[in-house]
Parts: sequence; C-alpha cells; structure tokens
Amino acid sequence: MVRLLLRWIALAISVVAASFITAGLGFQTEAKTPAGIVQLFIGVALLAFLNVTLGKILKFLAMPLNCLTLGLFSVVINAAVLWFAATFELGFKITKPGFEGFVAALAASVLISLINGMLGVFLPEKDKD
Repeated sequence: MVRLLLRWIALAISVVAASFITAGLGFQTEAKTPAGIVQLFIGVALLAFLNVTLGKILKFLAMPLNCLTLGLFSVVINAAVLWFAATFELGFKITKPGFEGFVAALAASVLISLINGMLGVFLPEKDKD
C-alpha cells in the first residue's frame, strides 16, 4: 500500500515537472493552491486508471502498427491517453487546440515517462516472499 502511494506521488511530481518544461507548448498544471494540489492528485489517479485500462486496450489493438514501428507507436498512444485525461481538467490541462495540443501531449507524455522512470529508481522494491 505504501509503494502504491509513493508511486502516486512520484507520478504527480512527474506531471508537475513536465508542466514546467512544456508550459510554452500548452501543458499546464494548476497545483498552486491546496485545492489545486488535491485536484492534481485526483487527475493523476485518473491518468493512471486510463493508462491501465484504455491504454492497454489501445496498445493491444494497435499491436501490428506497434510492431511495424518497433514500439514507437506506444508513445503516440500514451500521448493520446494523456490528451484525453487532460480534457477533464483535473489538475492539469492542455490549453492549445488541435495538432498543437497533441504535440504538447506528446512532449509531456515523454517527459512524464522519463521523470517517472527516474523517480521510480528511488522507490523501494516489492518484497519477494
């Protein structure tokens, strides 16, 4: 349970860090107040849920295309899931419409994955019993 909470916090930190870097592209967070931070954690939980459900379904359906691109299409699927989660405006949003918004989601999803991966190194490993 503690590991899940730490991973949730790490994902929230990743989203905030990615928003600082990609603010010019249109990916922004609203974590400036306590209510905004709570809303960010709700949005991060929604993003994680969508990645587990919708992301896995889309990756399964796009498996042939993913094989053709040697796995790079997964980045596009991650960006699409982030873009969809940002439409709910729960702590983070994409301000630019159309293709510019998708580019912001693409850059933010890559940064979130990288930052979350780096933070994941510091999380304790699951006990092997």
